Amino acid sequence: MLTNLIVFILASIIGSEVISKVPATLHTPLMSGSNAVSGITIVGALVVAGMVGDKWAMYIGMGAVIVATINVVGGFLVTDRMLQMFKKKA
Repeated sequence: MLTNLIVFILASIIGSEVISKVPATLHTPLMSGSNAVSGITIVGALVVAGMVGDKWAMYIGMGAVIVATINVVGGFLVTDRMLQMFKKKA
């Protein structure tokens, strides 16, 4: 369990560092592309959370599902807003 927790913490730190280095002009297109990756994360977290017997691993998996779901929904909202800017106005 300690190994899983260490990997989770390191992945969170590295992910936050990578995202903070992205310029603002590239943020929206990259967020659109990350929806597919977050969808895979949701499926993987559901599988892992359902397969483990340890309560803490299940809670971490549930947290991963919640965070990835927020990321997917936010990505779709931002993508929709971006696409609305390019539509012709009546």
